[in-house]
Amino acid sequence: MSTSAAEETLARDRPLLERSGTAERVAEILRQRITEGVFPPGSRLSEPSISAALGVSRNTLRESFQLLAHERLAVHELNRGVFVRELTAQDISDLYVMRRVTECGALRRASELSTVDLSAVAAAVRDGRAAADEGDWQAVGTASIAFHQAVGDLAGSERVSTTMRQVLAETRLFFVLAENTRAFFEPFLERHERILRDLERGRFGPAETALEKYLREAEKQLLAAYERREA
Repeated sequence: MSTSAAEETLARDRPLLERSGTAERVAEILRQRITEGVFPPGSRLSEPSISAALGVSRNTLRESFQLLAHERLAVHELNRGVFVRELTAQDISDLYVMRRVTECGALRRASELSTVDLSAVAAAVRDGRAAADEGDWQAVGTASIAFHQAVGDLAGSERVSTTMRQVLAETRLFFVLAENTRAFFEPFLERHERILRDLERGRFGPAETALEKYLREAEKQLLAAYERREA
C-alpha cells in the first residue's frame, strides 16, 4: 500500500483516539494495520505522517513504537527511523510453535465450556470465501487472520485473545512471501470450512487435529517461500 493510502487509512482511525490517545491505543491501531497489510514488512513507519494522521504527539507515537518493538513487530534503525520488521526462517518456525500451542489449546479449552459462540469463526469463513470470489487474495489473507483470531477467542480468555492478536500481527508479516496468490491462500479456505463444520457439530477433537495439521503445512509453505526468496 502506498504511503498516502496508509495515511488515509490511519486518518479514519483518528476518531478512535479522541477519548484515549494513549501509546497503548496507538500501538493497537498500528498493530491492526500491520495485520491488515497496510504496513508491509520493511516499510518505514513515518513519525511525522503517522503523528499527523492520528492527531497524537510525537512522544506518544514514540512510546507506541517502543511497544511494537517489544512485540517484535517493529525495529528502530539508527539514523534511519522505525520500520516494520522483516522476519527470518527461525522466526517462522518459532512463531508456528507458538500458534500450534495457543490455537490448539484454545480448542481444547473451548471443548470444556458449556456454550461456544462460533459466529465470529463463521463470519471469517464467509468473508474469506467472498474475497476469493472477487479474486482479492490480500483480503483473503486478512480473513484468514480473522479466522485464527476467532479460534483463539473461543478459549474465553482475554489473555489468550491478546496473545493471539500479537502473534497474528507478526504472522501477517510472513504473507509478503506468498505474494497474495490463489495458489497460496485458496487451500486455507477449504481448511477453514472443514474446521468450522467440525466445530458446529461439536467435534472439537477432529477440529483440533485438522487445525494442527493445517498449521504445520502452512509453516512448511512459508519456509519454502522464504527459501525461494532468499535464493
